[in-house]
Amino acid sequence: MAVRLASFLYLIIGAYCHDSALERRTDHYVKLSVVHSTNKNVFSDFGDRRAITTVPLANRSDVAYYAQLDIGNPAQQIYVQLDTGSFELWVNPDCSDLQGSVDIKFCQAVGHYNPSSSSSAVQMAGTKTLQYGIGSAQIQYVADDIGLTGTDSKLKGVQFGVAKDTTDEFAGILGIGHGINVTIRYNNFIDELAAQGVTETKAFSLALGSKDEQEGVVIFGGLDTGKFTGNLQTLPIIPAAESPDKVQRYWINMTSLSLTPPSGETKVYENTTMAVFLDSGATLTLLPTDLANTIAADFGADATDANGFYPVNCSLNDLQGSLNFAFNGVSIRVPYNELVRELQTSFGTQCFLGISPSDDFALLGDTMLRSAYAVFDQTNNAIHLAQYVNCDTNEMEITAQMNMTAIKGDCAAPAAKNAASTTAGGSPTATASGTGTAQTSISATTGADATTESSGSEARGRLGRWLGLIVAAFWTAVIV
Repeated sequence: MAVRLASFLYLIIGAYCHDSALERRTDHYVKLSVVHSTNKNVFSDFGDRRAITTVPLANRSDVAYYAQLDIGNPAQQIYVQLDTGSFELWVNPDCSDLQGSVDIKFCQAVGHYNPSSSSSAVQMAGTKTLQYGIGSAQIQYVADDIGLTGTDSKLKGVQFGVAKDTTDEFAGILGIGHGINVTIRYNNFIDELAAQGVTETKAFSLALGSKDEQEGVVIFGGLDTGKFTGNLQTLPIIPAAESPDKVQRYWINMTSLSLTPPSGETKVYENTTMAVFLDSGATLTLLPTDLANTIAADFGADATDANGFYPVNCSLNDLQGSLNFAFNGVSIRVPYNELVRELQTSFGTQCFLGISPSDDFALLGDTMLRSAYAVFDQTNNAIHLAQYVNCDTNEMEITAQMNMTAIKGDCAAPAAKNAASTTAGGSPTATASGTGTAQTSISATTGADATTESSGSEARGRLGRWLGLIVAAFWTAVIV
């Protein structure tokens, strides 16, 4: 599911050819860079910022991670959003559906595929409407070649969608969830990579990179031990029949969720053993409403704003602390500066917690995934997980017989502010209720300078007065 929340995309592509395109190795894997839309080496700032359209934050596509594909003969370069939460590739959003010149320019800049300009394009009979958390696309299926940029490898006759009409979509989507005979009736991108011998397995690794890096990498059929610390821990993918939505996604079991503030005195939230799915197409992490409210309260947010987001003090970005997502054998520690999202407006810098309430499902989006190194393994029906750290590049092929838990990252555990991998099952020093009532005085600022909480209260007061006017009043926005 490509949940795209809360943004004002007003960047265009400043360089069509990026030096980190797909790379081919002698083994059966290929590497594709994924770039955050705030990365100005690829996407450039532009235009009259006062032309930003006045659309509520909840209805906007969020800043996301994009990958470049070369489609057709001759190749047409297209940027698509990388999405582990959906299953199909489609291109050509309807830019005329968007409001505001800045949004239209971004939509046009990600590239437009013209089947009539490709000698290898074949139009197919099928059509479909794809529904996302926000937005939709009505597509016509075609088949064409997709080149792996920078290599001599090319996928032949790949089926994908060309949009005839879209709603609230700024770019096409590369869905890399389960494909043929699981969610759809044809080979998707992952299926084709294996079927055409580019990869040995239907497995790929994903490192989104930190907010500061603004760029990550996906390796289809391979992994990089220079991008994590500790051993990979294998977590079985929950079968569709046992999953919350009865759809085969990358569902896994989370064992607990805890908070480690600057004091280091960790507390565990109650009732946090639950199924969650990993979705790179979602910027925010979605948690049950009562739990999200409890966590937000610990970060100083009294309630959500009119758009469903938790306003918090930007000074949290400078504190050492983490929100810890525990699984069997590994805990992914998400530092504050990865969890807090900044918005630059004419009122100054405003910040929001990268968590949103949802009683429909629990979803771990980019605000969590940036701190994780994940191998999505359809061949063995598992997710292999470790703490993300970027210390080097050391790539290897994933084979069907590989013992993934024996694979150890090359990186040392990171410094405290950047979080570190810890094994689950430690003894917390306090607990908090997942039903919305904290049973301890520990908060996200515990152990920090007392002035931090005071200034946070004042900031929230100011935020409440102007937030209802934000979509009409501000002249520039860049979400990180």
